[in-house]
Amino acid sequence: MISIQQMEEIMTTKTIRTTCSYCSVGCNFDATYEDGKLKSFLPTKDYPVNLGKSCPKGFHLLRALEAGDRITQPLLRNAEGKLEPVDWDTAVKVFVDRMKKVKQSYGPESAAFLSTGQIPMEEMAFLGAVFKFGMGFVHADGNTRQCMATAAVAYKQAFGFDAPPFTYKDFEESDLMIFVGANPVIAHPVMWNRVKMNEKEPTIVVVDPRRTKTAAQAHVHLPVTPKGDLTLLYGLANYLIEQGWIDKSYVDAHTEGFEEFRKHVADFDLDRVERESGITQGAVKDLATRIHNSKAMSMYWTMGVNQSHQAVRTAQAIINICLITGNIGRPGTGPNSITGQANAMGSRLYSNTTSLFALYDFTREEDRKKVASILGIDPSVIPTKNSLPYHKILEAVDDGQMKALWFVATNPAHSWIDKNTLFERFKKLDFLVVQDLYYTTETAELADLVLPAAGSGEKDGTLINSERRLGIVQKVMEAPGEALPDFQILRRIADAWGCGDMFAEWTDPEGAFRVLQRASKDRPCDITGIKGYQMLRERGGVQWPYPENGADDEPERRLFADGRFYTPSGKAKLLFDPIAPLPETPDGEFPFFLLTGRGTVVQFHTQTRTGKVDMLRRLYPEKGYAQVNPADAEKIGLNGHTRVRVTSRRGSVTVDVEVTEEVRPGYVFMPMHYRETNHLTFPAFDPYSAEPAYKMGAVKIEPVAG
Repeated sequence: MISIQQMEEIMTTKTIRTTCSYCSVGCNFDATYEDGKLKSFLPTKDYPVNLGKSCPKGFHLLRALEAGDRITQPLLRNAEGKLEPVDWDTAVKVFVDRMKKVKQSYGPESAAFLSTGQIPMEEMAFLGAVFKFGMGFVHADGNTRQCMATAAVAYKQAFGFDAPPFTYKDFEESDLMIFVGANPVIAHPVMWNRVKMNEKEPTIVVVDPRRTKTAAQAHVHLPVTPKGDLTLLYGLANYLIEQGWIDKSYVDAHTEGFEEFRKHVADFDLDRVERESGITQGAVKDLATRIHNSKAMSMYWTMGVNQSHQAVRTAQAIINICLITGNIGRPGTGPNSITGQANAMGSRLYSNTTSLFALYDFTREEDRKKVASILGIDPSVIPTKNSLPYHKILEAVDDGQMKALWFVATNPAHSWIDKNTLFERFKKLDFLVVQDLYYTTETAELADLVLPAAGSGEKDGTLINSERRLGIVQKVMEAPGEALPDFQILRRIADAWGCGDMFAEWTDPEGAFRVLQRASKDRPCDITGIKGYQMLRERGGVQWPYPENGADDEPERRLFADGRFYTPSGKAKLLFDPIAPLPETPDGEFPFFLLTGRGTVVQFHTQTRTGKVDMLRRLYPEKGYAQVNPADAEKIGLNGHTRVRVTSRRGSVTVDVEVTEEVRPGYVFMPMHYRETNHLTFPAFDPYSAEPAYKMGAVKIEPVAG
């Protein structure tokens, strides 16, 4: 029987607010119910992030959850090699028994989890705590390594903490905006909407090898050679210094290492810049003049910088230009990293993978004791060494040291660089677990055990967006079948492992949130002043830091207005390195540069979710494709061919061809969303962030009949 109270709830109109879990913008949506049925799912009009706007992906966030290939109960591979349904008790027992067997046979460094920036902060944190403190393993990483590790390391080294300084209001406050390796028209359209709201009529400059949709709308496009951006940025800094167009008082008071930096960039004269970056001397002078004449200059970067063999130093070259010109801490300024995934910021701070909660250090005894005290656990259960990064974890599979992998909400069999090597590696594992939404992902199809997870819209928690804003995630619909929120799956695993009591406070996501608040106390990311989830609902999210005492109630806040940074000296560090040679360059056999990136505004990552929505599918090419310049099309004899074979030293794929002026002669562009692309990419990694260099390789192209 339905109670009178339940009947009243069913018959009334109710609105539940949640945060989109696609990209890092952090848009809020209102799910409105009438008579117990979902009537609308629309962007929140008064939310300070999206101001009632959304990209097409966000509008259809919930549609992807209705797909017919959802995992509705656990799946276990049987003796015949096929996945068959089992109940949760069986699935959890198999997971625990086989993971314990691996640990007993090979030790605590023989298994790892690889997670995501797509699930809420509380689930990430619980995953890291259970696996490392409860189950006693050492190694873990996330696919945040594939998109934002560079930005995190660049900020840590330069500022003393992973601290993106900006707020989205800065998009409306700059009079000069420089986008380096970023294409927000496609990748972050709601951010681009904020740019278009700028009444200062800013000059927009785009540094990118390709004439992207953003470059097409810019006032100035600097078509830099692949990975020539670091030379360009060093040369730009040198010219600014030579002309005296720097803020010397700011440099002296708030930075360290300027003299060393000045000497380093002195080698990057305009002749060298033009020769190595392809940008003319006049264009460099013009950009420097624009920076000098601007009142508020901001610089933005994303994957075109992050995914490189020398990515951290490139990001820091952007940071350096902002520092030496005093363009930081003021409205409309800053070296600002545009994040890739919905919760990459939460993953960086609280996933317990590459660092302890709130960026405490695994290798420091005092930090381990501090975190243990906060969590009420024995310090001895905390690993004393850092995890291997993602690519080293996979190499350890090759070496026979890593025997079990647990993938949570990520699909590396599609997304990993030079993925051909991955399938042979997986065959060497004793146990492969995938915890995800769909049984049709390339990685789930290879698993020994598949655990059915609830998606965004089917659970609770928080996400942290690019501007450090914590947004509320709320359940607006039920998960299908026996699928569970990742948090509940982790609770079952912890209890079955025998470590459930260690996490007695982690009763639900909000309980975990309170634990993480305590961990953040007196850290740069202090969030102790947030009065629970209710405050996030009422306030339109809250940017960190938000300490218990002294919290600033402004709706949008930037960092470093006082010129104080998180380094021991309180000053930002100007960091640099010599230019490293490209790991692979075109030659007679492979004469083209391969570029990769986002394809359209309606696609996301491996299309695990966007590929389920018919309305989105109709708006982008069904098959993978390669863009080539008309001059190259004529040279290689396409002559009306619609298919080409693209070959690198890693493999060969056949895709549709698009002849376009968006790419210059000598370049090929392929969107990352299709299965074919990462058969070709070159496995180079940044030495500081260990982020893969997806954006550059060498290929050849041949027409295919038919």
